Amino acid sequence: MKALFSLVAAASALTCSASHAGATAAMADTIYLGGDIVTINELQPEAQAVAVSKGRIVKVGFQDEVLKLKGPKTAIVDLKGQTMLPGFIDGHGHIYNVGFQAASANLLPAPDGDVNDIPRLLKTLREAKANPVTDKLGFIIGFGYDDSQLAEQRHPTRDELDQVSKDVPVFVIHQSGHLGAVNSKALALFNINKDSKNPPGGTIRHREGSTEPNGVLEENAMFGPLFKLMVKLGDGENQAMVKAGQDLYLKFGYTTAQEGRATAGALKTFVQSANKGDLKIDVVSYADMATSEADMNSPWVSRQYKNHYRIGGVKLVLDGSPQGKTAWLTQPYFKVPDGQPASYAGYPTFKEDATLDAMVERAFSKGWQVLAHVNGDASIDQYIGAVRKAEAKFGLSDRRAVAIHAQTARLDQVQAFHDLAIMPSFFPMHTFYWGDWHRDSVLGNERAQNISPTGWALERGMIFTSHHDAPVALPNSLRVLSATVNRTTRTGKVLGPDQRVSPLTGLKALTLWAAYQYFEEKDKGSIEVGKLADFTLLNKNPLKVPRETLADLIVTGAIKEGKQVYTLPSATQASAEPRKGCADSDACLASLARSLTLAGLVHGHADEDEATGEGAAH
Repeated sequence: MKALFSLVAAASALTCSASHAGATAAMADTIYLGGDIVTINELQPEAQAVAVSKGRIVKVGFQDEVLKLKGPKTAIVDLKGQTMLPGFIDGHGHIYNVGFQAASANLLPAPDGDVNDIPRLLKTLREAKANPVTDKLGFIIGFGYDDSQLAEQRHPTRDELDQVSKDVPVFVIHQSGHLGAVNSKALALFNINKDSKNPPGGTIRHREGSTEPNGVLEENAMFGPLFKLMVKLGDGENQAMVKAGQDLYLKFGYTTAQEGRATAGALKTFVQSANKGDLKIDVVSYADMATSEADMNSPWVSRQYKNHYRIGGVKLVLDGSPQGKTAWLTQPYFKVPDGQPASYAGYPTFKEDATLDAMVERAFSKGWQVLAHVNGDASIDQYIGAVRKAEAKFGLSDRRAVAIHAQTARLDQVQAFHDLAIMPSFFPMHTFYWGDWHRDSVLGNERAQNISPTGWALERGMIFTSHHDAPVALPNSLRVLSATVNRTTRTGKVLGPDQRVSPLTGLKALTLWAAYQYFEEKDKGSIEVGKLADFTLLNKNPLKVPRETLADLIVTGAIKEGKQVYTLPSATQASAEPRKGCADSDACLASLARSLTLAGLVHGHADEDEATGEGAAH
């Protein structure tokens, strides 16, 4: 795959240079200089200055050469020691859902929150402030609890959530987004009782020794009720959530974002936001093929953006969450969930291979790019089988099918990705957030060492992307980079030293290789003549700092097509005084809540953390 990519990238560079050769004769709109410029272009790794005209790069090189394009109206931007990189590209995330999380009670554990036991979870829910979203839904909603980080090492039950309210329905969503828990009032509203059967691809957990639901819902047993709630939101609330999600992405330097599982309602909202001119960065949606395939007839299905928006293909979800122990494995979990037999290995979304095979075949026949959520190695086997059958029927082509997460991919499966041209988008942030949990409870030491096996991919000459899957984790680009490079757990242990990569490789996974995943390598991913002037600014050069400090770097600005779309308040002080980025969740949430307030989604008051330059969070 890498050889193919190298040829495409080289052709792209030649095409861009040729097609924009005349542009260098014109005067530049803007020239950037005065800081390190990391181009991610192997033919010209560094530069002293960059010239931009009409939203595209027209010159990269030595300062005196670039300044020859200075005209009477050219703006000279002094980076003042900041480092400029290509704009970060979201390998996989859910920008729409980030806004929904921001309107929910923050149940994240440390270091992104303070809910580390069930009493604190209940207290947080009791103190949750109402806002137009929760008012519209008529629920108390919390987002981000993690049983692996709770002192009790389990999910909250309906009885405990009844302590928050017996009259108002309560719905709390697991940090993975694949499980949740509800109180008795919510169970009644959802018509879930002792006679309810598990839906396909989902599980209703029960009280021990009983068929009475205990309030915990897995996968499709949770998604069904949640989607029914979400359709109650109006256009105003939905568009405000898109704005809030965009604000958060910008504060982490992303100039291209993804909505990685778009329902019909979300697709409608993005079209409305695009038509209103609300999108400052590029957003690519992937329609949930199980529920929203009809939207693939939309004129927004395109490789070209209109008002910064397009629909890029379809999303399939084949299994669940490894940290939630619902991902589908070929071998049992190291420690199975309560009430499960020792042989428990999770379960698939599609029990019959033929169902998935037909969907992948249909996507291939229509030329749709497929993103498949595959966490467990059994689900990866199922996806590989479906792609192999579809390619046997339609032949090899530049489809760029993607394996999202691929966390437990075995060595033979990585080889199959290579052979079938399936591009993995790995989730190395798990090594930080859940690395200890994977080693000690989910997979055991041997399997845990090789989660998100970036090293195996590089050994085979492959490229990959690295993502955050927000709102599962904060869309913290520097945490993504650090986890991809260092693979250090919360307790400071390295998980899978052989799977670590260099900082430059980690940056490529956020830029050039991500552009390739989107079929956009001719326009994005590196600072080269002819490409879009999409840039991310950092307080320090990630190639020059100790690799263990990468997560401490700070995004100081974002530029989209030559326009500054984000500037960190007090950026000069921030560049001189390194901080922990967005480690303070209260400040992070307050900042994003302010965005929601300005959008009319949440009622509140701006606090002082904007003056301190804190990033936003959901």
